[in-house]
Amino acid sequence: MRGIRNAVVAVIAAIAITAPTGARSAGVEEFYKGRTISLIIGYSVGSGYDIYARLLARFIGKHIPGRPAVVAQNMPGAGSIKAAMYLHGVAPKDGSVIATIGRSAPLEPLLGDAPFDGRSFTWLGSIASNSSLCASWHATPIQTWQDALTKPFALAGEGSGSDPDNFARILKNVFGAKVRLVTGYPGGTEMNLAIERGEVDGRCGWSWDSIKSTRPDWLRDRKISLLAVFSLQKAADIPSEVPLIGDLARSDEQRQILRVLLAGQGLGRPYFTSPGVPEDRKAALRAAFDATMKDPDFLAEIAKARLEVSPTSGEEIDRLLADIYATPREVIEKAKQAVRN
Repeated sequence: MRGIRNAVVAVIAAIAITAPTGARSAGVEEFYKGRTISLIIGYSVGSGYDIYARLLARFIGKHIPGRPAVVAQNMPGAGSIKAAMYLHGVAPKDGSVIATIGRSAPLEPLLGDAPFDGRSFTWLGSIASNSSLCASWHATPIQTWQDALTKPFALAGEGSGSDPDNFARILKNVFGAKVRLVTGYPGGTEMNLAIERGEVDGRCGWSWDSIKSTRPDWLRDRKISLLAVFSLQKAADIPSEVPLIGDLARSDEQRQILRVLLAGQGLGRPYFTSPGVPEDRKAALRAAFDATMKDPDFLAEIAKARLEVSPTSGEEIDRLLADIYATPREVIEKAKQAVRN
């Protein structure tokens, strides 16, 4: 009986593998037809992640079989770890919920104590790979990198594992800056208000495209000073005098630590769904994401919002995370120390 059962299973598997694409996608279309997909945003309304996600929600549905509606929902908390945990353990594992979280959040299990594996999510892709910066308010004494190394100042944060918190701690623990981290803000909108009110002197982990789209007047009127670029690469239109953080490292060990801590910048504006989504829906969602990145209407709206598109595929994110998670343990431990209090 066991041999017969195994043979039947093998035949069914073979039929599934060799079935025409149309037959397999029909099941996907039937699942999504008339359905509403939730797009969870791990940050508050008005942040760069929020703007990107709401634009994606407007266009990706027409590229998914069955043309489901897509509704954006904000779920800020703990630097987007709250949203990551929701997708990991609570959301349905059927492809009906997708999300965007901070680019460094998938590395928090390595560097912090988040109880999930970033590789376990079903990655759809990233809209853009951005350069992140540290910036200070014009009315503060902190106007240059040298000021940041020699004068005490306060930076806004979102929560453990988020870029603003991690980068503030890098300044303190790797470069010896006299930083006081004021954490717990839900997102970029609230951090910017805190800067204007004088609650803090600035913020780190601020994407260059987000600065340009949400606060172009701050750049135009020189209300902020750009202290350093916290990325492995520097966007071409960032002023040449703003240093790349890797070039400021004083030793090979510092450069190793920075490579681990900044690896997540390559994830840019990432999107994913829960672990364990059926393979046909995974393929359909990835194809829909890729198609949206080429959609003329989507690209026109992105340009209107002064944002950018430099997409990364889901497969590329899988490879990037596999590489990061394979980092030697001793290097990871040094990096962990750099982002602890």
